[in-house]
Amino acid sequence: MIEFELNGESVTSASEADTPLLWVVRDELKLKGTKYGCGIAMCGACTVHIDGVATRSCITPLSSVAGHAVTTIEGLASDAGKALQKAWVDEQVPQCGYCQSGQIMQAAGFLENNPSPTDEQITAAMNGILCRCMAYTRIHKAIKTAAGGEGA
Repeated sequence: MIEFELNGESVTSASEADTPLLWVVRDELKLKGTKYGCGIAMCGACTVHIDGVATRSCITPLSSVAGHAVTTIEGLASDAGKALQKAWVDEQVPQCGYCQSGQIMQAAGFLENNPSPTDEQITAAMNGILCRCMAYTRIHKAIKTAAGGEGA
């Protein structure tokens, strides 16, 4: 049994220690916002926060989160997270929406550490979070908006 905090609540998992966190979150704990994309940490659809750090859950073994705090899109309640969620709607970012939870989780972790980013910093921070619909311009604009900027 592995115990960790999930979205502010203590949870226990009976899954094997090497089970990817993604599958524990989705299949065992029934939080479906975190998506499976590639399974090799290259697309970012599975991004969650572990102790506030954006992390790819598809390659994170359950054993590594024992005693740690995991936040999924369902539990994202930080100021940056709330601002991003509002900006995502205001800027009409999603098309298919599949990657959006990973995009928002990556951006929230970034804005927590860099609340007034430059365009170049946003681009660098979001590099590697793939969007099948190519909504990168709107994603960038929403991050800039959430940070209090004028948009892209």
